[in-house]
Amino acid sequence: MRTHPAQRIAIFIDVQNLYHSAKNIFKARVNFENLIKTAIHDRQLVRIFAYVVKSETGEDAAEGKALSGEAAFFDALEKLGIELRVKDIQIYASGFKKADWDVGMAVDAIRLSPSVDTIVLATGDGDFIPLVEYLQAHGKLVEVMAFSKSASGKLKETVDEFIDLGEKPRIFLLRAPK
Repeated sequence: MRTHPAQRIAIFIDVQNLYHSAKNIFKARVNFENLIKTAIHDRQLVRIFAYVVKSETGEDAAEGKALSGEAAFFDALEKLGIELRVKDIQIYASGFKKADWDVGMAVDAIRLSPSVDTIVLATGDGDFIPLVEYLQAHGKLVEVMAFSKSASGKLKETVDEFIDLGEKPRIFLLRAPK
């Protein structure tokens, strides 16, 4: 890892991507606190964003269904100093559900890039390759933190540094209570 104390970084976390990878591969949850500590290392954090999707509808909340787990999760992320970007899940007439933040995450990274030396993307989504190439062409180092088993091979090849969260499960994963 090419780091130094004067290096300014911004972190962008694709929560859905990491959540589903951790759940499907390890049957666990992501330890976002340790992810952030590892990403920062000895550098200066400028800003950190997490892109989340509200899974419940307002109608469910009115019926008293459990929003507390989701709200508690969002609150825990904010307590770590993370700025949340929240979007409602889109449900189409066919029943198809869509909830991705790719464009929003890319726009935020480009917008903030003049203020930092390094961009850390916490996602394994190959759709971010054009963003990585753009940032690199503008003199930024780009690091990706994701689970290698579910990350795009091309994304791993394109970035300046790839940190495999799956190599250190005791650090980056939280096991569900039994």
